[in-house]
Amino acid sequence: MNSRDGIFPDEVVLQILARLPVKSLFKAKTVCKLWYRLSSDKYFIQLYNDVAAKNPTVLVEISDSSESKSSLICIDNLKAVSEFSLDFLKDRVKIRASCNGLLCCSSIPDKGVYYVCNPMTREFKLLPRSRERHVTRFYPDGEATLVGLACNLSMQKFNVVLAGYHRTFGHRPDGTFICLVFDSDSNKWRKFVSFQDDQFTHMNRNQVVFVSGALHWLTGSSSFILALDLNCDVWRKISLPDEVCCAAGNRVYLLESDGCLSIIQISEALMKTWVMKGYETEQWHVVDMVSLRCIRGMVPGIFPISQTGECVFLATHKQVLVYHRKSRVWKEMYSVKNSSTLPLWFSAHSFRSTIFSCN
Repeated sequence: MNSRDGIFPDEVVLQILARLPVKSLFKAKTVCKLWYRLSSDKYFIQLYNDVAAKNPTVLVEISDSSESKSSLICIDNLKAVSEFSLDFLKDRVKIRASCNGLLCCSSIPDKGVYYVCNPMTREFKLLPRSRERHVTRFYPDGEATLVGLACNLSMQKFNVVLAGYHRTFGHRPDGTFICLVFDSDSNKWRKFVSFQDDQFTHMNRNQVVFVSGALHWLTGSSSFILALDLNCDVWRKISLPDEVCCAAGNRVYLLESDGCLSIIQISEALMKTWVMKGYETEQWHVVDMVSLRCIRGMVPGIFPISQTGECVFLATHKQVLVYHRKSRVWKEMYSVKNSSTLPLWFSAHSFRSTIFSCN
């Protein structure tokens, strides 16, 4: 289908196809030769991923206590809910990190086994076991304290980071921070050691943000951001706005916003959004401030998960909400009907549907 057929120019067709879900796009490959080549065409892949970046979704694992099983759902800002599975991994896994359409999952029955997968294309890579992992003792229980996934769409590569405190058998952690980095280009792990005395809560460990070639975690005290530059394997600390550090009783969350670091600060009455517009100079700017009066009853249990400049997704115990910044309208996007064993915010991840091959 092209301009010679007198229907649509090729560029118009590409713009339409770039807005299809990945599953629908792959089903459409049989229509004609042009469509069949799209999934390997560099221009179209870049177009598709650019469009996807403007349409964030939330990925949530729903656990059913009555059936002892879980399912994955994806929710977009048009209230479309799609269910899918990671059964193609042939393993029981938990999602440890999400970045640009890829997931990093760890095996539940087999400690130290990690996968990187694209759930939309059902492609995956089983990461090689690191020879260092048997020597290194992460704390606690052999699990890495921090798990990070960095997916660079423009370079078509990814990194997985496992970081944790070393301890000798029967002793407390000694403050030595072991970091293992997997590089998809070399298909190998590298290791470096530093000293860190920072603590992390469950939410802070899970909300890892990849921007400017670095992975970022908010410390448990919400006093600063810990960043790992993947280009030179160096940890550094990034300061938060003074107003955020000094505000007692407020909750702080680290997210991405259109390729920039962002902080969402929630108090009883307000939700304030900060964006770092000068990464090297660490310049923070307030870009949005909204009253929480209309969702007052939900405020104590609400957690921001994903955002763009247009909207922000938030999860409660049993609901996923979206706030549209321009219209200042709140909408319920999803609500759990059964008895979920865990709050939705506990297993919610920022996600986007992209074309990326793990292999």
